[in-house]
This record gives sequence, structure tokens and C-alpha cells, in this order.
Amino acid sequence: MNSFKNNILYAFAGMLAIGEPLAAFAQEDAGDTINVAFQKKSADDILSGVSVLDYKSLTDKNHNTYSLDNMQGYVGGFNGNSPWGSGSYLVVIDGVPRDANNVMPEEIEQITFLKSAAAVVLYGSRAQKGAVLITTKRGKEGDLRITARGDFGLNVAKRYPKYLGSAEYMTLYNEARANDGLDALYTDEEIYNYGSGLNPYRYPNVDFYSSDYIGKTSMREAGDIEITGGGTKAKYYANIGLYHSGDVFKFGQAEDNGITRLNFRGNVDINLNQYMTAFARANVTYYDSKTANGTGDYWSKAATFRPNRVSPLIPVSYIYDGNSDMMAYINNTHNIFGGCFLAGNTIDQKNVFADMYASGNGKWTSRQFQFDAGFNIDLQNVLKGLSFGTQFSVDYATTYNSSYNNKYATFAPTWSNINGKDIITSLEKIDKDVKDGKQNVGGSTNRQTIFFSGQFNYERTFNKLHHVNAMFIGSGWQYSTAGEYHRTSNANLALQADYDFAKKYYLQFGGALVRSAKLAPGHRNGLSSSLTLGWKLKNENFLKDAKAVDELTFSTSLSNLKSDMDISDYYMYAANYDQSDGAWWGWRDGVSEHSTNAKQGSNEDLTFITRKEFTIGLKGAFFNNLLQAEVTYFHDLYDGGIIKPNTMLPNYLSTYYPNATFAYNMNYNNDERQGVDFSVNVNKKFGEVDLSLGLNGLYYTTKAKRRDENYKDKYQNRTGVALDGLWGLRCDGFYQSEEEIQNSNVESTFGEVKPGDLKYIDQNNDGKIDNKDEVYLGKGGWSGAPLTMGLNFTAKYKGFTLFVLATGNWGAKAFKNNSYWWVRGENKYSEVVRNRWTPETAATATYPRLTTKNGDNNFRNSDFWLYSTNRVDLAKVQLTYDVPSEWFGNFFVKGASVYVSGNSLLTFSGSRKLMEMSVGSEPQCRFYNLGLKLNF
Repeated sequence: MNSFKNNILYAFAGMLAIGEPLAAFAQEDAGDTINVAFQKKSADDILSGVSVLDYKSLTDKNHNTYSLDNMQGYVGGFNGNSPWGSGSYLVVIDGVPRDANNVMPEEIEQITFLKSAAAVVLYGSRAQKGAVLITTKRGKEGDLRITARGDFGLNVAKRYPKYLGSAEYMTLYNEARANDGLDALYTDEEIYNYGSGLNPYRYPNVDFYSSDYIGKTSMREAGDIEITGGGTKAKYYANIGLYHSGDVFKFGQAEDNGITRLNFRGNVDINLNQYMTAFARANVTYYDSKTANGTGDYWSKAATFRPNRVSPLIPVSYIYDGNSDMMAYINNTHNIFGGCFLAGNTIDQKNVFADMYASGNGKWTSRQFQFDAGFNIDLQNVLKGLSFGTQFSVDYATTYNSSYNNKYATFAPTWSNINGKDIITSLEKIDKDVKDGKQNVGGSTNRQTIFFSGQFNYERTFNKLHHVNAMFIGSGWQYSTAGEYHRTSNANLALQADYDFAKKYYLQFGGALVRSAKLAPGHRNGLSSSLTLGWKLKNENFLKDAKAVDELTFSTSLSNLKSDMDISDYYMYAANYDQSDGAWWGWRDGVSEHSTNAKQGSNEDLTFITRKEFTIGLKGAFFNNLLQAEVTYFHDLYDGGIIKPNTMLPNYLSTYYPNATFAYNMNYNNDERQGVDFSVNVNKKFGEVDLSLGLNGLYYTTKAKRRDENYKDKYQNRTGVALDGLWGLRCDGFYQSEEEIQNSNVESTFGEVKPGDLKYIDQNNDGKIDNKDEVYLGKGGWSGAPLTMGLNFTAKYKGFTLFVLATGNWGAKAFKNNSYWWVRGENKYSEVVRNRWTPETAATATYPRLTTKNGDNNFRNSDFWLYSTNRVDLAKVQLTYDVPSEWFGNFFVKGASVYVSGNSLLTFSGSRKLMEMSVGSEPQCRFYNLGLKLNF
């Protein structure tokens, strides 16, 4: 049997070839080591600005469907959007920049969050705003082990928008016309017929969210198999996973909508000899998303298509069978569904329902192939403590669309009432049925990522006190997309030099020489650096014998990172001239040509944007690891943001006709971010009950320190205000009468104002309401709310494990400014208009008067539409039962776990209904899952 297993081991190793760099060695000790930039470090040597998550252990009690789901619940300093609220961050999977959505949770061993500048300096320019390192599982020495997992889940929509039915819409639309001085469009008889429901085909009342079209749930089925094992020569890991998710639609070809994903991942580590190790990794992903044509428009049409426009389907039984021409239409069409034909009219000749029934279907296909290989050499025969490691990776990704596009006919009915019965007396055929069976392929994209790194490592301890760890790294990667001239590249040389004395005093230096093709020749190189000091107070004599203190470390760092991440394009330093929109001119009649216009001036001194950071951190463990805590203060200045000056250059450098300018781009903006991240974990066992509680959070503020601005009114200056500031007018209620409007002595520049319109405060007292009256209203939380917290709780008793996760965020606001709230013109009417202003409801109204015009005075950003996004979410609850191993005896199944879970279960917020509702897009869902895991 052992011989058979060894044959499998070596065959698998042979298929995948060689490799693994020093940074990922000794994976068996993952609980004691942390993956950081280009290396592994002992947890004791990590100072601050780094958080790690043992993802494999987390998955045993909390099964996820996305690798970075609810990370703010486990990690201090990550707010769900980015580390320290900094914005775009680099995702590195097994050492290579890759997409987080292309690795499944079951494949992950560990996730490391590099938050501080000192932690990411070795990655160069592209990691200036932080990095998330995902490390996949590796093989473990031992017999062949197989784990199989199966899951069945249901998505249940939290909430749908609520819109008015046809009769109520028509009534209020008439009211809106009356408010605008227009005659009613709909008669009382028409409104009655639409409201009676006696014939919903002649008088439609279309509800996109009706159970006729939308199911209560959609399903997700998933399964995967893990294979791992190995010996002293080689270790292997493999994962094969498959999932399929359905859709909520229950009509037409949309019933077959679905996503299917199949993946294969294999990792092999080989000891070639006592001095050399190697590794190979491969990942292949097949992803297909099948949808009925028209599906992509359904949710947007649900927010805009008025209920009385057209009935999408009409039963054939309503057709007067004595009309042979009509019956010929019906008998010859391909598209009769449930005894109904596709209906239309001269205005709405087609509709999204008919599209999803008859216009065909499409499929978006994605294929990804990822390959890594590398080796490590122990060079102790050259110099004790010296080693070399290298890695080469290449990724290919291709996507394309394929579809069958059918034409179809709709029929516009003419209705009559004969002897009290509605019948269709004539049909007008619109378009024709064409189903050619031709597959259309297009929209293809091809991407390639190439990565290479080589590094010398030196680690040695002198006299058992002086520990030195150094790396010299050359690395680069290039991301290219077919059809795009410029490739996204990152290349740098890096040096890391760490020293500690007796595991007590730490000095860590990191530096990187970065390069950017976005800057002018001669200005393309920059130097990033960081210096970190650490002090292990626990190892001092005054704390060494303190039983209450298990660990206590103080650290501080200074960093200066150069980056081109926020340089949005190439050649921004170069002068640009163009003739495409130049003025016509000529020296004589009959001959003319475009003038050559300057589009941008030259500034070859344009340079990198700099992140200047100072941090202080403290972490510790107390009372025999009952309590573990960490807190870090950070202060970042992002200096040199690119602008094209508005006020700093003379006006004569630009003209409006022809459109020309010699103004140039320059480094100017300065942004400040500062805050505190924290985490507290408590672990305690009471008899057979094992409890753990974790609290993690981030509080940060932002400020624009320098801006090119010259507002007449200083309250409009962006300098000194949050980067995610929301700006708008201050509302002072509704105008209640024409007399009040006349006596206000304030003119609105946004259009005619009538009773029931919003009244605004004239901030500068110039007698006009315009953009100059806009003021700062609050923080938008675009990179995450100012305060984010997560609470995770685990309770274990015998074979049962209960896991609960809650997350919350506070301090941000948002505007109610989508079509659900800003109802004007020909928009669909949502239920919010029921509380509109009328002379009768003037004292209680919460919504402006209705109008069929653009309503520009009312529908603009102001504190009237502002709401708080403060919320607490019960993000996850899972109950797991591990079947006792003795139940299986000598059976080929060695262990089993059953679990049931719920995601996104509850939201506690004053704005809960609003935040749970999606307008113009698919609904937010709760997810319920039942899973089984078997060990062989």
C-alpha cells in the first residue's frame, strides 16, 4: 500500500515539475510563521503594520464562498475595502499579483494583510496603498489524505423596491401635470379600468418583482476534493472544485440562467538534495455564465419601465377566432408561451420580457491558466547563512462572448368590448420571427502576466545574541492586454536588512529602487525606504518574571514610498498637439485646413507620488494568552498628487475657442490619512467548553492638506476637509405658498420654484441659490466608513462548534439620489411619492411636489436627501458538528463534519430598508447553506 502511495506521489510530482522559493519553505510550521513580502517570518519577529489570518482553521468553522469575505471581522485595520482605508491595494497570490476572485476559500492556507508602508516597501510602486497576500495550501508529509466537501445553498432576496401600480401612477401623474399647469393625460374611466384588474392584458399593471417572474430563491451547489500527502522527497497538494449557481428568474430562457465554475489546483514541493529544493504550482479555471438575452437589462428596466405601458404576454384565447388573418399570424409565429403571444404596441414594440422569452441566449466564457516554478539553493558552502531563491510565473487569461441572437415578432392588439366581453379584433404584426441558428462570437480579451523574482537571502546568529537577516531582491512583473499598447509593469530592486539583539531590540530597514515608464526619461527612477525600530519589553528584566505578561512589544517606523499608481496615464509629462478639433482656416478661398492646437504643456519634472508614513505600535499577550491585543497608530501623507492647475497658471495659457491650452500637469495635491487600528482576542476554556472572542477595528480620518483652489467663499474650500467629503445645499423645508416665494427675496438659478419645492439657505447672502451655496455635509466613506469594527465569537463543546460574526461601520453618509428617490419627468413612480407635498399635506409632507419637468431645483444633492450609513450586520452564523472519529472504526471514511450556516442575516440600522434595497440592479441576498465534509 505504501509503495502504491509513493507511486502516486512521484507521478503527481512528475506531472507538475519542480519548485518553491525559500519564502514558502516549512509550510508545516505555518502556525508559527507568517508570509510577508518575499519571505516567511516568525510571528515573534513581526513588529506592527501586519495582520495574519489562519484561513485554513477559519474555514473549518466558517465556510465562505469568496476568499476576502468579511475580512473586517477578523483583522484590525482592514475595513472591508482596503488596508487603513487607503484605496486600491495589491493582491498577491503565491507571490504573484493576481485576482482574489480566482482562488477559492477551500484552497487557502493563510492570508496576510500588509498595512504599513514598511510592510510593502519591497514590492515597489504598485503596493503603495497596502497589499493582501494569499497563500494557497501545500502538501504535508504523511500518507495520502483525501477530503471531500459538498454544499447546497439558497439565496433569498432581502428586499425589493416598491413601485406604484398603474392606477395610482396614472392618478399621480395627472397630479404632476396639474402642478405644472397642464391638462390631465388619463381620464377617470381609464384609471378605473387599470385599477379594477378585470382585464390585466388590456389594462396592464406590470410588476417586475411579481412571483410570476421572480422566484423566492436561487440555488448554489458546490463541491471540491482535496488530495494531499508526501514524504521526505516530495509533498503534494491538489484541489478540484466545481460550483453552479442559478438565477431567480422563472420565465422564458432566463430559467436556464446560471454560472458554472470548474477549477484545478496543484502544488508540489520537492527536495532535490540536501542543498536544493524546488516547487511547481498550477491552477486552471473554467468559468461560464449563461444568460438569456435581455437579462442584463431586466433590473434597470424594473426601475424605469412604467406599469401601464404594455402587457408582455396576452392569451391567444382573447383573439376573435373569426378573423383568419389574425389566426394566421398566431399559427405561424414561433413564439407562443403557455398559450400566450408576445405583445407590443407602436411605442413599446419590444420589451425586456419578450427579449428573455424569444431573443436567444448568450454565454460569457473565461479561461485562466496560472503556472509557477522555482527553486532554492542553500549556499552555506559559499557563505554560512547564504541562500538563493527564484520564481518564474506566467498567467494566461482569455474571455469572450458567444450568443444566439434571434429576431422575433410582437403583436399590437386592438381591443373591443362585445356583449360585455373584451376581445381582440385586430392585430398589427411588428417585425418578424428569425431564428437562424448562427452562433455569434465576439468581445474577446486576452491577458498575460509574467512574473520573475530572484533573491539572495542571508540569515545568521552571532554569539547567540546578534541575529541578522537580509535579502537582496530583483523582481518584476508585467501585465499585458491584447489591443492595449502600454503594458502595466512593475520592476524594482529591493533590499531588506534586519537586526535584533537577543530578541529584544530590533532594527529593520527596507528599501526599493522603483522605476516608472509614465515619467519622462531621466526621471523614471525613485528610491523608497523604511526604517522600523522594535523593543520586546517582555524580554527586559523588569518584565521577564511578570506572570501576567506573556508578550509585550513596542515598535515605530518611518517610511517614504514612491509610486506611480495615481499617475493615471502615460505621457502626462509631455507636450501634446492635435489637429482633430482645430479651427478651420486658409490662405485663400477654396483651401482650408485645421489649425494645430496645443492640448497639454510639457513638464518633464513630473515625478512620483510619495507616501510618507509614521507609525507607532504596541502588541501583547497577557494572563497565559487569555488576552491578546494590538494597537497601531498611523499617520500618512500622500504628497505630489497630479493636477492640471486651475489658478496657479496665467489664464492666457488657455483658450476656449479653439479649445487649446499650454497648461501642464504638475505634482501638487497633498492628502493626509491618520488613524488607529486595533484588535483584541480573548480565549478561555470552561471545562469542556472552549470560548474565543475577537474584536477588530479601524478608525481613520482623511484631510485634503493642499489643493489648487480659489473659491470666493472660504466655506467651499476643499483644503482642510475630508477627502471623501459630500457637498450640497442646506435645505430649509418646503416653500408653502406663492407669497412665501415672493417674500423670500431669493432667486433659484435651478429653474422655476413653486409651492412644494425645496427651499435652500443662501449661504453667501447674494440673493441667489446656486452652486456657490453648496457646503460640506459629511463624509461619504468611499474607501470605507471612518469607524469599522468586527466581532467574531466561537464556542466549542464536544463535537459542536458555533461561530458568529458581526460587522459594523459608523460615521459616513450618502445621498438618496437614484431614480427611486428622484422621481421626475416620465420616471416610474416609487412608493416614496405617496408622502409628497400637496396643499392638503403641507404640514406632514416628506417629499417635494410632483412634476413632469426636470425638477432641477429639488433633485440635486442637499441635506434633504442625506442619510446615515451607520449599520451593524449579523454577517454570519454557522453551526458545525464533527462526527466522532471512533464512529467510523476501520471504515474507509475517517471523519465527517456537517454544518449549516447563514450569511448576511440581519442589519440593524435606522436606514436598514434603504440600504438593503437595490435599485436598478439585482437584489441583495441572504444566503443559507448546508454542507458536508468527509475525510478519507
